[in-house]
Amino acid sequence: MLTDRIALRRRLDKATDHLETPVAAVDLAAFDDNADHLTRRAAGKPIRVASKSVRCRALLERVLARPGWHGVMAYTLPEAIWLVRTGVTDDVLVAYPTADRTALRELAADPALAAAIAIMVDHPAQLDLVDQTSAPAGRPPIRLCMDVDASWRPAGPLHIGVRRSPVHSAGQAGALARKISERPGFQLVGVMSYEAHIAGVGDDPPGRAVYARAIRLMQKKALPELLGRRAAAVRAIREHADLEFVNGGGTGSVAATSADPSVTEVTAGSGLYGPTLFDAYRSWRPSPAAFFALSVVRRPAPRMATVLGGGWIASGPAERSRLPTPFLPEGLGFKSDEGAGEVQTPLLGPAADELRPGDRVWFRHAKAGELCERVNELQLIDGGTATPALTYRGEGRAFLG
Repeated sequence: MLTDRIALRRRLDKATDHLETPVAAVDLAAFDDNADHLTRRAAGKPIRVASKSVRCRALLERVLARPGWHGVMAYTLPEAIWLVRTGVTDDVLVAYPTADRTALRELAADPALAAAIAIMVDHPAQLDLVDQTSAPAGRPPIRLCMDVDASWRPAGPLHIGVRRSPVHSAGQAGALARKISERPGFQLVGVMSYEAHIAGVGDDPPGRAVYARAIRLMQKKALPELLGRRAAAVRAIREHADLEFVNGGGTGSVAATSADPSVTEVTAGSGLYGPTLFDAYRSWRPSPAAFFALSVVRRPAPRMATVLGGGWIASGPAERSRLPTPFLPEGLGFKSDEGAGEVQTPLLGPAADELRPGDRVWFRHAKAGELCERVNELQLIDGGTATPALTYRGEGRAFLG
């Protein structure tokens, strides 16, 4: 509602008025509400928080302290080691295979780290890489999670979904599990099967009705196939390993994935911040919780205001959906020939006539944690006050930089 947006703008402006822009903020009330919604959607299954979507230790600790949340899904092994050493968690799943030899040596040299962290594999060559860094006889068992590809292959070479693991069938999963069981120094403890074509693709993109219908049809057909294949893969793996967890899902599929009997835990992260890409989902749309503000510095023409900066573009395909969205005040948009600029961004719309140099425009990022790569701290908004919390960047931790 418009009145809600006006109140939110006033609250954000008041809480951060003493700070210079750019400033990034997280509304804790919305953050906590989103966390509770995700817990209810998980229907009793634990949620592992995806750190790449948060990238702030204070907020990782905040959500892990809530009922229903347990463990972290990290995006690099050095990050996982840091999270364990700083006491954020003692349960980390690294979501992507690693080739970081330094981190692998550190993992193998510390039994406490080895007990807390599981690394991702989908091929025996990744085991060879670990063995090159440390002898199996002289290290604690390295905990492994197998990535079972969840994409849909309805016919021939047709592949719908992201390109992740080469392990797709139950037979391939069982074969790899057998090879792992024959290798000393390793312990297969988990399975991950992330349905990106369901969890990561909105089924109600604004202004694209035909495309939306095609997405819904695809997801309707793809999900039953995945449920059967994932269950078969888990059974095949269990013939060779005593699994501790089977992980699936993301914010966009928490409810559907939790209903899968073969899955023991789900992952979510983006839904805590509520970025604009999740405005395209019918099943659940998180409340916007993360924002960034830029200052108006020019009024070059009627119905136009220019802010300093703005080009905070999200990863993924180079398209309009990856642009940040002017959110407060309502009624602003980009010039089609300029978009979100590197140093300045002209904004158009009737709301521009109310803006003066020094006023703020609040934006929403297209994705969640990538906002934190732009700022050293987030302002945690609680009522009318702001408390700074360092981002990964602010702590000098650019794990993919």
